[in-house]
This record gives sequence, C-alpha cells and structure tokens, in this order.
Amino acid sequence: MTVPAATLDPLFTPARIGTLELANRIVMAPMTRCFAPNGVPGADVARYYRRRAEGGVGLIVTEGAWIPHPGAANDERTPRLYGEDALAGWRAVVREVHAAGGKIMPQLWHVGLSPKPELENLYDKVDENYDGATSPSGYVTIGRKVTEGSSEADIVAAIAAYAQAAANARACGFDGIEIHGAHGYLPDQFFWHETNHRRDHWGGPTLKERARFGVEVVRACRAATAPDFPIVFRFSQWKGQDYNARLAQSPQELAPLLEQLSEAGVDAFHASQRRFWEPAFKGSPLNLAGWARALTGKPAITVGSIGLTLAMEETWDAGMVARPAKLDAAAEMVARGEVDFVAIGRALIADAELVAKVRAPTTADSIAAYEGSLLANFV
Repeated sequence: MTVPAATLDPLFTPARIGTLELANRIVMAPMTRCFAPNGVPGADVARYYRRRAEGGVGLIVTEGAWIPHPGAANDERTPRLYGEDALAGWRAVVREVHAAGGKIMPQLWHVGLSPKPELENLYDKVDENYDGATSPSGYVTIGRKVTEGSSEADIVAAIAAYAQAAANARACGFDGIEIHGAHGYLPDQFFWHETNHRRDHWGGPTLKERARFGVEVVRACRAATAPDFPIVFRFSQWKGQDYNARLAQSPQELAPLLEQLSEAGVDAFHASQRRFWEPAFKGSPLNLAGWARALTGKPAITVGSIGLTLAMEETWDAGMVARPAKLDAAAEMVARGEVDFVAIGRALIADAELVAKVRAPTTADSIAAYEGSLLANFV
C-alpha cells in the first residue's frame, strides 16, 4: 500500500526532547544486531548509523549498549559503553551521525536476570553461572526462581554503573541517553510484581514502591551528566518472557511509576507496545505512549510494529499475514497531540532511506519496496 504523503505531514515537523531540538518526529528505535565483536562498535557500525541519519531520521536511539557492571551483558557481540576501545568506537559513530546532520542517543542496557542463549536449562534449575546475578528476587518469570535476590551492595553498584555509562555517553558526544527499563530487563524486573518479591525499600506490594530502582537509576544518571542532558526512559507492559504481562491494570496504577521517573529527571518516555495502535487500558483509545504523555506532560515516543506487515510472534517460516503499515495512523496520533514521536525499528533496519521514501514517495510504491526486503539489509 501507499500512504498518502499529506497524511504524514505531522511526522515532519520539528520538536524537542528537553533542550534537544529535532528536525522531525521520527525516531529510529533501538534494535540489537550483535555486530560489535568483543563489544567494540567498528567502522561498519558508524556507517550503519550514518546512513539512517542521511536517510532523514530525526533521532537515532542505538542498539542497547552494556553498562559497566558484572552480569549486564548476555552477548559479547553487543556493544558496550565502557572501555577505551569501545568508547573510541562510539565517538566515531557520533562523529559520523553528526556529520550527516543527525542526532543520536545510546540505549543503556543491563539484562539483569534474563536468559542467556547458551544456557538452555535456565528455567529448569539453578545454574552456577547465575550465582550472584543482579535481580530483585531471583525470578526470571512467573513462579520461576533460579537464584537469590541481589544484595544491597550489588543493587547500589548497578545504579552506579548506569551513572558511569551515562557519563561516558556524554563524554563521547552523544545528544542524550535512553535507559532501557522495558521488556523484562533489570529495571523492569524491579517494577514487575512477578519478579520483584522484595519487602525492603527496593520492593513492595505496589508499583509505586517497586519504582525505586528505576527512579534511583534516573537520579544517578542525571547527577552524572548535566541538568540539561536529555534522558529518555523506555518502559513496557509486555516482557520478552511473557507477552501478556502487565505492570499496571489501569492508568491510576501506572501513574505513580511514571510520575516518580519524571520527577527524577526523565525528559521523555519511550512506551513500547507490540502493536502501537491498540489501547493501553479499557475505556480510552489512548495507547501506552498516549497515557505516558497524559500522566506526566512529558514528550512521549510511541513504538510497536510501525511500518511492518507481520506481528511479532510470526516468523518467516510460518507464513506471512499482510497488514497495513499504519504510518498514517501514527501520524494522526501526533496530529491529535496524543504522542510526540513515532519510533520505527525493524523497517529501518531493512531500509536506511525509509524516511526519505515515505516523505517524498516516487512513482514506485515506497512502502511495498521495503516490505519485500524486510530484515534483508543490516548494514
């Protein structure tokens, strides 16, 4: 299908996240590719991000980058945000993106107690490789405890590692940071009642109480950078280990989490849904990003299968199910003031020039052009 260019006009107006001025409302969502041997982003990574900046993306959020804390990583080919070799690589990435007129933030990532691909028996028994892994209570999902919860000292050290990574990002010249607090990773493990069973000051029966770890991470990152250094916080209901999980059953339950994060220093919220067009709660058409904006007044980024024709659980081997790209629906959300930015992930991996194509479509069907090559162009 072709989306009429006029309906996309709201996506191509300037906007701000904190003090950061952006040329348009399109964000490249963080998409892990594992193309950084030994955690070092090379010249190919710099070219990869530069091409997306040249293609017209307003803000690039990089793939997740490991913070300097034991257990943060689960793949040595994913980039890290510490160590001079890795930081030199990131400085080159930033130079290339800025030279192309783009803006870029790294995503700070700690997987916490998340499955490591090489440990297939994780859910069945406690593995010695997980002794001391950082987590609130040692649960990887509902009813699956594989180790004990972290000590006070380890939790404090993890928060300090986020702060160090934020400082490293600023020193590399990045335009801000995004903290990955979604999808069942470390901050989300503290938020979710199924993985946080603590009854000390890092837990509690309410989401308001379980917010503390994320709040302290934001405060530490703010203190380690500058008052005007943009901080984005990514959150979600769903988890990688449970697509149906929910942090909150209502906006009233969600509000204390987002309000505390906002007060701690978050400049914008990146609300991850598997399908961005679906309402977050009954009784309102607002999606999760819409509620983040309504509850905090901060800019909100919506994301979730934008520009795709496949649902997340489908695979290329299981057959395809066609679905409209829905870029027009995302633009309408921006026009109505429900959300401020629209993040695109997999479709931008497939086509570095996607933004330019949908802004000024040619006689060819620009949407179909990248749908046919989805996931075929990683560099």
